[in-house]
Amino acid sequence: MPTHAERNDATPHVSFRKVWKTYDGENPVVRDLDLDIRRGEFLTLLGPSGSGKTTCLMMLAGFETPTGGEIRLGDRVINSVPPHKRNIGMVFQNYALFPHMTVRENLRFPLDVRKLPPGEIDKKVKRALDMVQLGDFGDRYPRQMSGGQQQRVALARALVFDPELVLMDEPLGALDKQLREHMQIEIKHIHETLGVTVVFVTHDQSEALALSDRVAVFNKGFIQQIDDPATLYEQPANDFVASFIGENNALGGYVESMHGERCQVKLDNGTRVQASLGNPLRRGDRALVSVRPECVRINAQSLGCANRMGGYVREVIYLGDHLRVRVELAGRREIVVKAPAAQHKHRFDMGDAIHLGIDPEHLRVLGMAADA
Repeated sequence: MPTHAERNDATPHVSFRKVWKTYDGENPVVRDLDLDIRRGEFLTLLGPSGSGKTTCLMMLAGFETPTGGEIRLGDRVINSVPPHKRNIGMVFQNYALFPHMTVRENLRFPLDVRKLPPGEIDKKVKRALDMVQLGDFGDRYPRQMSGGQQQRVALARALVFDPELVLMDEPLGALDKQLREHMQIEIKHIHETLGVTVVFVTHDQSEALALSDRVAVFNKGFIQQIDDPATLYEQPANDFVASFIGENNALGGYVESMHGERCQVKLDNGTRVQASLGNPLRRGDRALVSVRPECVRINAQSLGCANRMGGYVREVIYLGDHLRVRVELAGRREIVVKAPAAQHKHRFDMGDAIHLGIDPEHLRVLGMAADA
């Protein structure tokens, strides 16, 4: 397993330099991509359908060829290296297991192709099966196993030959919620144990936050932001990242004054608020002010907040540990609040007047997403 120093080596394990890809010669799916992936890290490529994330993974795997630019694995350029010579393990959503082979035979296959000695193959297969807790399932066929078990076999097969890199393309997309969450934990533990570099593609924000060392958020062929999960969620770089990662309230307005890392914004409904600067702005600039629903305080909890505003309850949804309250502000703007249920024994009624409070550090002024 790589040491902490090795996993944070300044030399990237994978690098993309000015990589772009088009299928029709006119419309790039990936645009001038620069990306470094650290050795031993778990990097997730996150974004909506058509954002370019899967195309990046397929180019790294060798199933797609870049239209331009350069991809390096370690110190070698791999643009023209065929997939089977890249020493990369792959895990797909549909498992891609050989149905006519037993579990053990599925795991032996990539080792047989590499012509390893039979004794070494047996040891590696046993180790891989034990790693995914399927030591007693070697003689079963894929059709005799559940979806979660098949996905474990697929994961074991991707790891059995000690690949330099493991790529996962929506590997948990076919599983139900409970099993999906269980497999997330297993994948995270396996990564921590082996220290292998993992590039993971998903459109599921919570999955990306739970698994990753870093997340690269894609939209329209660009990386909008790449950061650790906490920074990504708490300090989104622009409006797209704020709205795509979790739930977000966005309020428009204009910058009235600047005060170091903070500014005063006059919202479109006439309310003035103090906010933190997420992007360089000047007085008079159009501003988009962002706040997470859980950062808005209600009634008694709002006392002492620098920004306070009033509104009316338009909807309340009870979700066990919290309430989801939709509030109409002046100017018919709406804001969603996630309030801890334990702090609000009194359930709000439709039409109730309500006071909201937001601290300036939770009210963030953002820029607009990069686009072509």
